[in-house]
Amino acid sequence: MCPANCLSNKHQIGDFSVMNIKFQQVMQISAAVMLLSMAAPSASAEEIVRIGHVAPLTGGLAHLGKDNENGARLAIEEINAAGLSIGDQKITLKLDAQDDAGDPRQATQAAQRLVDDKVVAVIGHLNSGTSIPASKMYSDGGIVQISPSATNPAYTLQGFKTTYRIVATDAQQGPALASYAKSMGIKSVAVVDDSTAYGQGLANEFEKKAKALGVKVVSHDATNDKAVDFRAILTKVKGENPDGIMYGGEDATGGPFAKQAKQLGLRAKIFGGDGVCTEKLSLLAGDAADNVICSAPGVALEKMPGGVAFEVKYEKRFGQPIQIYAPFTYDAVYIIVDAMKRANSIDPAKVLSAMPSTDYKGVIGETKFDSKGDLKHGVISLYDFKSGKKVLLDAVEM
Repeated sequence: MCPANCLSNKHQIGDFSVMNIKFQQVMQISAAVMLLSMAAPSASAEEIVRIGHVAPLTGGLAHLGKDNENGARLAIEEINAAGLSIGDQKITLKLDAQDDAGDPRQATQAAQRLVDDKVVAVIGHLNSGTSIPASKMYSDGGIVQISPSATNPAYTLQGFKTTYRIVATDAQQGPALASYAKSMGIKSVAVVDDSTAYGQGLANEFEKKAKALGVKVVSHDATNDKAVDFRAILTKVKGENPDGIMYGGEDATGGPFAKQAKQLGLRAKIFGGDGVCTEKLSLLAGDAADNVICSAPGVALEKMPGGVAFEVKYEKRFGQPIQIYAPFTYDAVYIIVDAMKRANSIDPAKVLSAMPSTDYKGVIGETKFDSKGDLKHGVISLYDFKSGKKVLLDAVEM
């Protein structure tokens, strides 16, 4: 028989079952909404976009490599602070910094890491000897490469659509330096290079122009980019008694080269390219730096449209002076972002497609590229050193 409260209990059990079914339905709907929201992220969700940078952060050129990296980092910090959106997507840039130690083998390894990291573009490398072998990796990966400082003409003559640079080339720098030497009354020169793609390329371009101008080239010797003792070569050159010596190499070797030349009593003026044309040269060469005339592809910092303001920002942020190419890496980041905006995409292929039509006005001036990825209008600046300080002598438009 049914107890007195049997019907009441049945109603209660039935009511509980209905409530339980409704609760399960609500939970199922909530779960579905959550899955949909996870499958289709909000347009305002943050997207991390990597920009690669490669330079020697260890070894004798680490001060130049860090200077380049600092310029790129400063730009990325500014852009992130201001806020960046591509289409409806909020973008946060991240600098993917790699060290190639100035070594071609390590450069290709660093390049492969950046390709694997799926960077949208790469700023680098510092040296021609590392930029050139790495460029094949970026070309195969379809990734834009903007070198702020590789000057060997071969870099952009390989037929790659991915290679760009924002400095003049050695085909412009070498002749400008030779022409200036001629204007000083130099009648004979000895040429020495450091056996790198950069040093050889610059020295060869200088020699070619010097000969065309009627300057006698008495010898051409080679050392290497790790050398510390140049007395054998310099003793030979002293016997040749030239008016000038062209040194194709970086400041890490160019400084000791100039110092030892003075110690041996050479009277010849020493000429060098952008590799020796740094603020650190006077520390490496001592008062022998005052016997050096050097060139740099690009407008002098104090003559750049945004140079003075950039220098203030840079020194405030990093607590040290600019070496040489930080303004170029800074602009390179903005050029990449400009291409992203014009492509309305963070897809490397679309960013690459937008690069040829670049017309960007930044710290270093206006940047436009020719069909090879070189600047349409290059400038070479010439400097000497007075009491250890680099002083602008002249600027030549190429």
